[in-house]
Amino acid sequence: MKINSAEFVISNSDVAKCPNTPLPEYAFIGRSNVGKSSLINMLMERKNLAKTSGKPGKTQLINHFLINKNWHLVDLPGYGYARVSKKDKKTFQKYITDYFLKREQLVMGFVLVDCRHEPQPIDLEFMQWLGEQQLPFGIIFTKADKLKPNALKRNIAHYQEVLLQTWESMPPYFITSSSKGYGREQLLDYIDAVNSDLGH
Repeated sequence: MKINSAEFVISNSDVAKCPNTPLPEYAFIGRSNVGKSSLINMLMERKNLAKTSGKPGKTQLINHFLINKNWHLVDLPGYGYARVSKKDKKTFQKYITDYFLKREQLVMGFVLVDCRHEPQPIDLEFMQWLGEQQLPFGIIFTKADKLKPNALKRNIAHYQEVLLQTWESMPPYFITSSSKGYGREQLLDYIDAVNSDLGH
């Protein structure tokens, strides 16, 4: 898929105020310092489409971007380590779950995972919750350039082992590096194929 246009549409914390269009949506979510904004900018080939920050937890709203005028990329607040109050964290969780449960245009969620780390309970629990709600999702392994090829292979295989203890089969997954551009085509081609199946 070639990215011809990528434009910011709206930020909000109320699912009812998300764009009222029938366009398919792909939501990106992960722990606060997983590299989500960098990945979105790399996918879209835009430097500052999503705001990157040295401070984890910069995204604190539901952000909609219109891509090629025919689908929405949705940047969701990170969960986990954002330095915010417990009250704010609860609010984030509420509108993240509201978004996933109520947003009919949502086609798929992408859970971002740092490939350098052991499977984290917070990520596994979130995937479990998505599965229980019967919401389709894929996994995006980020920061692949930070590991040597064998270590990367080992970590991904270990992640698969852990997931297959509770899942019948592995969800679609993608190995990416924002700084090197790895995985960009595979991920965009996957979204393109799903959009084609949906008639978009």
